[in-house]
Amino acid sequence: MKKISLLGATGSIGVQTLDVIEQHPEQFRLTAISFGKNMEKGLEIIHKFEPEVIAVQKKEDADRLRLKLGNSFRIVFGEEGLIEAAAATEADIVVSAVMGSVGLLPTIHAIKAGKDIAIANKETLVTAGHIVMELAEKHGVRILPVDSEHSAIFQCLNGENPKQIERLILTASGGSFRDYTRSQLADVTVDQALNHPNWSMGAKITIDSATMMNKGLEVIEAHWLFNIPYSKIDVILHKESIIHSMVEYKDGSTLAHLGNPDMRVPIQYALTYPDRLELPSSKRLNLWELSKLHFGKMDQERFRCLKLAYIAGEKGGTMTTAMNAANEEAVQLFLDRKIPFLRIEDIIEKAMEQHEFIQRPTLEEIQAIDRLTRQYVQSLLN
Repeated sequence: MKKISLLGATGSIGVQTLDVIEQHPEQFRLTAISFGKNMEKGLEIIHKFEPEVIAVQKKEDADRLRLKLGNSFRIVFGEEGLIEAAAATEADIVVSAVMGSVGLLPTIHAIKAGKDIAIANKETLVTAGHIVMELAEKHGVRILPVDSEHSAIFQCLNGENPKQIERLILTASGGSFRDYTRSQLADVTVDQALNHPNWSMGAKITIDSATMMNKGLEVIEAHWLFNIPYSKIDVILHKESIIHSMVEYKDGSTLAHLGNPDMRVPIQYALTYPDRLELPSSKRLNLWELSKLHFGKMDQERFRCLKLAYIAGEKGGTMTTAMNAANEEAVQLFLDRKIPFLRIEDIIEKAMEQHEFIQRPTLEEIQAIDRLTRQYVQSLLN
């Protein structure tokens, strides 16, 4: 039986991870969870799965849980609580499904504690990829991708010689506004942006999909996960999200991973690798039911956030940290209806231009850059 710590249990990835665990009670046991503001859903998870450690954001939420649950569980809070849920439990694997750069420290502590990481938190590798991957190698820990695109690449690389890779090809649905022109994007609303055509995801990642920053973060993540230069990582438009990604080899062969859009498939594979389990509730892909698949060349001028991500990735160092922090702040401002949609990319570009770059930052420098960039974005609003 594999013991699992789930960070971000009430989010989209978290809920689907719980579904996988519930379908295989003989294979998995949930030992720790973290969640944010969704107390009702959190209590439902606690009663059903009975994790030993529960981490919440605020002390008052921890106090409320203690009143409801008594002394049957260890209830912790804040950043230290999140770290404890990740690292100080009996878990064999930590599923990092929290949103944003908050996932970095618990991931680092979990690696140092010898836990494998099933990573659904892009920002961890985007902000501190060199630190995370070096630590994973040092402690003999596996970093297993949960994102459908990276899981697809991971599976297409199985048994192959990495020296013979020609390029990685990430597919992108194009998000909510894939058929819009630049001029049409000027007045789009939050509700329109949150209406993703293919996937059911949280608000932040859905907005990132609409701006194409989500794909930019995936490019940077792929660079670190697979040790591939940016010049060998491409993105193509694929509206149906049936081909999740591809790997092209030197002889011209291209291996593709296909499946219906269902995040439980890559989640389960990360939890069971190198084995596979049945997933009875997942819809099987019948190719004869598809009339056709569409592909398109990616226009980085149309999707400026993707271009900015490539620029940041090529620069390396703290540039990706600054880009990510600016994006998180700008997306939240858009969700709060304080800025228009296209202002997101303008803010990110300004933050990158003013950033004081460090080539090989320490963890403390990364945290400082993250904080300073967020302050800068707020100053632009003011």
